[in-house]
Amino acid sequence: MATPTSISFAVRRCEPELVAPAKATPHEFRQLSDIDRQLYLQFQSPHYNLYAHNPSMQGKDPVKVIKEAIAQALVYYYPFAGRIRQGPDNKLIVDCTGEGVLFIEADADATVEQFGDPIPSPFPCFQELLYNVPGSEGILNTPLLIFQVTRLKCGGFVLGFRLNHPMTDALGIVQLLNAIGEIARGAQAPSILPVWQRELLCARNPPRVTCRHNEYGNDAPVAVDPTAKVPEFHGQVHAVAHRSFVLNRKELSNIRRWIPSHLHPCSNFEVISACLWRCYAMASQANPNEEMRMQMLVNARSKFNPPLPKGYYGNVLALPAAVTNARKLCLNSLGYAVEMIRNAKNRITEEYMRSLADLMEITKGQPIGLQSYVVSDLTSIGFDQVDYGWGNTIYTGPPKAMPDEISIAGTYFLPYRFKNGERGVMLLVSLRAPVMERFAILLEELARHDPERSQEQQEMIPSSL
Repeated sequence: MATPTSISFAVRRCEPELVAPAKATPHEFRQLSDIDRQLYLQFQSPHYNLYAHNPSMQGKDPVKVIKEAIAQALVYYYPFAGRIRQGPDNKLIVDCTGEGVLFIEADADATVEQFGDPIPSPFPCFQELLYNVPGSEGILNTPLLIFQVTRLKCGGFVLGFRLNHPMTDALGIVQLLNAIGEIARGAQAPSILPVWQRELLCARNPPRVTCRHNEYGNDAPVAVDPTAKVPEFHGQVHAVAHRSFVLNRKELSNIRRWIPSHLHPCSNFEVISACLWRCYAMASQANPNEEMRMQMLVNARSKFNPPLPKGYYGNVLALPAAVTNARKLCLNSLGYAVEMIRNAKNRITEEYMRSLADLMEITKGQPIGLQSYVVSDLTSIGFDQVDYGWGNTIYTGPPKAMPDEISIAGTYFLPYRFKNGERGVMLLVSLRAPVMERFAILLEELARHDPERSQEQQEMIPSSL
């Protein structure tokens, strides 16, 4: 279930350059929404797509094809060619300067096969395959996207990109990537035209917090210094271990059988998240009364009536928290964790999102952030379907589960296809190093063993406390 160790290889990069829109675009200021400026979204998010050699593209250079398509797509998505500025009361504003996004051309002495199957975490040579251009970090006054296309000696390539998260969420960036892909394959314009309209998710006037937002601390300030800088969330830094695991259909079925029948049907997200949370609580060997928090990124697009317009590419995310203590999480059945996670997800309504925007307005974007186990499901977002002419990806995902400075515990769910065609789920996991080894043993126990045939799990629970 766990993946092999990482590899290393040489990467030769050209100097970073700016790719501007292919045509002149409006120079204007566009305000981001209050949902865009959530504390937990104030970071830059890297992502990697691995593509195999495609004989039908013989003679085509992925660097040239993708670079030209980016310039064409930016004519439609021109705010990405600008820079984020800080406005009054910590509002975030996009200055549509037309400067462009950063682009890096590179070559690597590696083949697709060398990356392994499944690909380990962290992603091999991730720092070389997406160069951290000096001065490009941070949210304000920096490029909103960085692309690096690295040719492999087998004819495949790696497309790495880093996103300034306040601009868009996963669905929004896939919309842009698909636009680039369509243009790269010969389209004159994107099939879905972008819609800005961030005012749709701005705070009400007057703002009114009508829901409980336990993703943030209860003592969140109601007023802050209006000259304060835009916050960027940084958690406590510990030695962190990164690993990946792949669950096949049989293993998912085994985990599902640990859940009481009255809670079925359960989504894969609920089942896997509950499993991870409980394994983490046990592996942490926490004090029985210690608070255990799991935050999940929830796409709230389906909650709005009338719906948000097709093409809207702003953040429509909430991060509700399921909260309990270590004793309850470990001593109750896996179904207890499922219920907690389901209840947290079900709190997300249109009113919840309006209330969240109002909370950001009242706190000037600076509520109290809390450390949690964070889970994000990317299995059905569509990253693996983005096609620049070379077909679908072999791998798509972040380099590791969570940046060390954002969270000390987290997991991404990624799409995975076995060689026999069976679909599975890849889990990128980041935990404090001492916890990871115990966590892996517990996860394997749940995934590999039928609950009717195994008593070991129950014997482990009291000793974990």
